Amino acid sequence: MAARKQLTRLKAPYLKRILLEPARVADWDQYPWNLPIFREREFEFEFTGAITIIVGENGTGKSTLLEAIGALAGYDEAGGGKGYMPVDHSGAVDKSGAALAGALRAHWLPKVTAGWFFRAESFYSVARYLDRSALDAGAAPPDFLSWSHGEGFIRFFEERCRRQGIYILDEPESALSPTRQIELLKLLQRMERSGTAQVIMATHSPLLMACPGARLFRISRFGLDPTDFHDTDHFRMMRDFCSDPAAFLAEALYEDEP
Repeated sequence: MAARKQLTRLKAPYLKRILLEPARVADWDQYPWNLPIFREREFEFEFTGAITIIVGENGTGKSTLLEAIGALAGYDEAGGGKGYMPVDHSGAVDKSGAALAGALRAHWLPKVTAGWFFRAESFYSVARYLDRSALDAGAAPPDFLSWSHGEGFIRFFEERCRRQGIYILDEPESALSPTRQIELLKLLQRMERSGTAQVIMATHSPLLMACPGARLFRISRFGLDPTDFHDTDHFRMMRDFCSDPAAFLAEALYEDEP
């Protein structure tokens, strides 16, 4: 396969900043404006490195923020590549972060939006979409689903994350063993060294949080702030468990008598 022409000689990151425009918010009490990151009714986030990692508890807005960034880059909220529509949203009742994108202003230099929006929860639908598209075009399907879930993820990352562009990864560790997470870390390091890939990732994995050279941010009830992976709840919990599993579980599973 012929190599694709490089879109720019400038190095990643290409998305430099996102900024909330409060005048575009209709109701601060409704999702997604009631999330902790908007409690001050303002929001600005700067990307200064090739790899940005966002961590936080469930429900704090990690996936919502990634969905909004994906929408700003032109991706469907279910994930995939540019122009892909892997999921029919016409009957959906849930609300996505795509609504947030309408109130955000993005600053690019330059605007490189080629790449991929990976969502673990929609990987099956996207993989099926890729197979159908290839067959319709008379080509061999990539067939990521004939492997184990984790092997399919790794084959997907290796194949789809080698080109210049922006890569948005929402909890990519969900089907990966610790060994496979190390494989993903190696790929992330290659992407950073290439200088042609920007990665924005949300994760619960302490292994991925420790990615060398990445900028790590934590979403909490106070907002979105830089952090060290040693200071995350995820790392502390795993450290305490590994130090004394029996004592950790005894405390974690303790319940007061009714």
